[in-house]
This record gives sequence, C-alpha cells and structure tokens, in this order.
Amino acid sequence: MPLRLYNTLTGKLEDFHPIDSGRVRMYACGPTVYDYGHIGNFRTFIAVDLLYRFLRQSGYDVRYVMNITDVDDKIIRNAARDGVTVQQYTAKYTQAFLEDSATLDIEQPVLVRATEHIQEMADFIAQLVAKGYAYRTDDGSYYFRIAKFPEYGKLSKKDFAGMTDGARVDVDEYDKDNARDFALWKAPKPGEAFWETPIGPGRPGWHIECSVMSMEELGPSFDLHAGGEDLIFPHHENEIAQSESLSGQPFARYWFHARFLLVEGQKMSKSLGNFFTLRDLVLKGHKPSSIRWLLTQVPYRNQLNFTFDGLKSAASSVEKLRNFRFRLTSSQFAAGSNPAMSKLAAETAQRVTDALSDDLNTAEAQGAIFDMLRKTNTALDASEVLQDDVQALLGA
Repeated sequence: MPLRLYNTLTGKLEDFHPIDSGRVRMYACGPTVYDYGHIGNFRTFIAVDLLYRFLRQSGYDVRYVMNITDVDDKIIRNAARDGVTVQQYTAKYTQAFLEDSATLDIEQPVLVRATEHIQEMADFIAQLVAKGYAYRTDDGSYYFRIAKFPEYGKLSKKDFAGMTDGARVDVDEYDKDNARDFALWKAPKPGEAFWETPIGPGRPGWHIECSVMSMEELGPSFDLHAGGEDLIFPHHENEIAQSESLSGQPFARYWFHARFLLVEGQKMSKSLGNFFTLRDLVLKGHKPSSIRWLLTQVPYRNQLNFTFDGLKSAASSVEKLRNFRFRLTSSQFAAGSNPAMSKLAAETAQRVTDALSDDLNTAEAQGAIFDMLRKTNTALDASEVLQDDVQALLGA
C-alpha cells in the first residue's frame, strides 16, 4: 500500500507523492540549543527519524535537513548572563544534542546552523521589504506585515480576520492566539550580541531562520516539513507566510507534527518535578534502547503518557527481542527450510510495512513483530525452524 500521512495543512490523511518522483526533500525543526534536550523533544526527533528511515526503505532518495537554532531570545539572554559569546554558549548544548541523538540511534541528517546563515537572512528580509511584505521600525528592527498575506492561519486553522493591522510582537515565542506582525530582525539592545549586515546591525528572529535555511537547502518548494505540534503556531505559520510571500510558491506540501508528551499523566514541567532529559534517565540506569522503544510505542499523532512502569515494560520488550535474536543466531538447525516459517517471515514483513505505510503506525508494527516472535518461539521449541529460515525471520 502507498504511504499515507496525516497532513496538518489539509487536516486529512493523504497518499504521499513527492514533487520529484523517487526523490524526497524533507526538513525538520531541530533543537534550540540553550539547554539539554528533554524526552518530549526526543519523541519528535525519533518520530521524524522513523519517517526518514521508512522513506529510504521504501526506495526514495531522501535529502533530510535539520536546523540547529543557535541564536534566539533565550540564548542571547543566557549568554549575556554567563558573560560568554553566543557561539561559546551554544557549543556545549549542540554537542550534547549530537551525543544524545547518537545514544538514541537517531541517524544524523544534514545539519544547518542559524549563525552560519545570518547574511542570507538579511538578504531575505531585504527582499520582503522590497515586495512590501516587511517594514523597518525606527529602532532598526524589521517586521512581517501579516495583513499582506491573506492566507495567514491556513496551517493552524485559526481565524485571524479581526487581528489589528500594524500591532507588533517582538518575542520569538508567544501566546497561541496572538496574531500580530512578527519580528524578522531585531535591532540590538545594550549588551546583546549582534551581527553587522546590509539591513543594519542586529540578529534574526526565530521564524526567519528556518525559512531561509530550508529554502537554501531544499528549494523554494519542497515535500515535507516536520516538527512538534507546539510549533504549528506561531512558528510554522510564520514560516509559511514569509516564505510564500517571497517565492510565490507553496512552501512545503506535507506537514508532519508529533504530539506532546505527558509524564505520569501530567504535562512535563520542572515545577512538578517530572521534567527529564535523556541524560537524567540514563543516569537513573535506564537503557537508551528501552527509552527509544517506549517513545515509539504510541503512534506519533497520539498522546503518549511516559511512565516509569512503561519504561520497565519497554525494557522487557527489548530484552525479549534480544533473546529472540540470540536464540536464532546461536542455535544449530537442521538443513533446509520450513514453508510455514518462510510464510510467517514474509507475512510479518508485509504487516510491518503496511502498518508504517498507515501514517507511521508504530503500535501495529510492533504488534506484528511480537506475533512473529511468539509463533517462532513455539516453532523453535518444536524444532520446526530450519537453517534457511533463520535469515528470513531475522530480516522480517
């Protein structure tokens, strides 16, 4: 069956067809490197990693790009607090993200850093000004004029018809119902880091960063844009507005968003004491493989309740898989093949493929694998698995 994905833009499950047959261009919003990544972040990154792997397994040539946001409000504030440069402050957390991703067996995409594209962002903004979509304020900042983009709200499905023309918001993150002209470029405040550019000194707003880097790497119109559901508004809505205003083309055709993570039934919060980074969990003795398994047990569009009982259950599942593999690879088998085992392996592989083709249904895929494990263990006990069956079963 063809891959079907839920497209946030249309609000529908759709067959996935890339712009160029056989080739997929995808972009994912990566980390803002002001702190260590938490398990909610990594649920999204693992979901996108699974999608990337499945697209390649399905035969697509995939160019997968992810940004590293290494300049934003929090980073500027924290770097100034610590008396270090932005680059010095973010280097530690960028490295931590790469290490944590490798720990969770996340394949590394093409990584692009915001601070390496400042001049391109300034040029992008200048073009928006020339087209009438952006304007400069007296302090040297630049804002996007939302009223010039009538389709604003098409991703988040919000009605912004009554928004105030010319009202501005200059923070990177703001209330979900706050639709005002947003900052493209921020003039420096005393003591803040800034860059010299043809449009003046300052630094980019958060939203412009992803538009510029994704379009540079993938072109003005590409196949798939991914991220957490918290980015739908304002970040991704703003990306669409500024990108399509400049290019006159659809920005991304499919939008893939992973749901929030709950911890023991509550929203993760430092104040509740239920906020965990990957490193917190590893230091508590939990294996990365168990964490990854748990973060994929519930399909990406469903709410996942992360519990420590669930983590123990995930560890048990991973151990069963390892024992199964060990049993198949360390035992001696009679020559030949058992048609029933060949059929089971083929049916399992098809069930997994069908499940993942159905909007990346990881729960169904895992269920198919454990059905095979149970049936194969029964066959092993009865000496019904033969030598030629081993690779087929391992490959399923």
